[in-house]
Amino acid sequence: MYAALLPDRGVDKVVGDDARRWLGNLVTTDMGRVAPGAPRFGALLTPQGKIIVDFIIAEAEATDGGGFFLDCPQVLAPELVEGLNRYKLRAKVIVEDISYILGVLAIWDGTPGDSFGLLYPDPRLPQLGARCMLPPHRAEEAARELGAMLIDAAAYEAHRITLGVPRGGLDFIYGDAFPHETDMDQLRGVDFDKGCYIGQEVVSRVEHRGTARSRVVPIAYDHFAPEAGMPITAGDKAVGTLGSTWKGRGLAMLRLDRVGDALAKGIALETGGVEIRLVKPDWAQFPWPGEKADA
Repeated sequence: MYAALLPDRGVDKVVGDDARRWLGNLVTTDMGRVAPGAPRFGALLTPQGKIIVDFIIAEAEATDGGGFFLDCPQVLAPELVEGLNRYKLRAKVIVEDISYILGVLAIWDGTPGDSFGLLYPDPRLPQLGARCMLPPHRAEEAARELGAMLIDAAAYEAHRITLGVPRGGLDFIYGDAFPHETDMDQLRGVDFDKGCYIGQEVVSRVEHRGTARSRVVPIAYDHFAPEAGMPITAGDKAVGTLGSTWKGRGLAMLRLDRVGDALAKGIALETGGVEIRLVKPDWAQFPWPGEKADA
């Protein structure tokens, strides 16, 4: 079992008598399903349905003071606080960025044998393992108590990329992507049967009409890795943009209809002079380019 402190992750805290109801009216997550040991993946959206910040919401036990802790991109932690506070009005809640106190440790390839800090399973995929919020200087101690080997964060990135799980800022641009485009609908990040939240109308329309033309999908390549951000083409047509890469695997934001047309015509996908291939992950439940609808 391995553990890695994730330097790109921060923590926001939401507490108060109205915290659960208030958050439930704002984010894609059904807060009624959030409980200690049962986190949820979600996001705060613009009214137009685009992702401002995505995060994992974990709830602390009442005996530990309670409250909701948002495992989010560290660089966007202050923006998330500001975005949530914009809707505070008279709600009895306190929202603060506590990234200067807590960091996030990822644990995978095994089951932690003990408890340390705020420990919770990653709600996106079981294969992603668990996460733990703790003061960063205690990462080594935590790994030891959890029964894990502490290694570099690059190993976790390799694990994430191999599983095909997108990371904001690398595989999609915050403020410019819809939840379906980042596979949040596939990774339990949108609860479609919950009540209203900001951007819900747009997200529901995409879900019911099946109109997500672009998605982040896993890819494979041989030889050297092209640079992230490189355009992906099929012949002379642009079909997407390359994201994260690691030793022959990567992710790319692709126009699925254009890719499907290219594959049907036997046209290869390329980026930076390197041919790429799509790799369908087990969790993908949307129509896959090149597959028949009844496949």
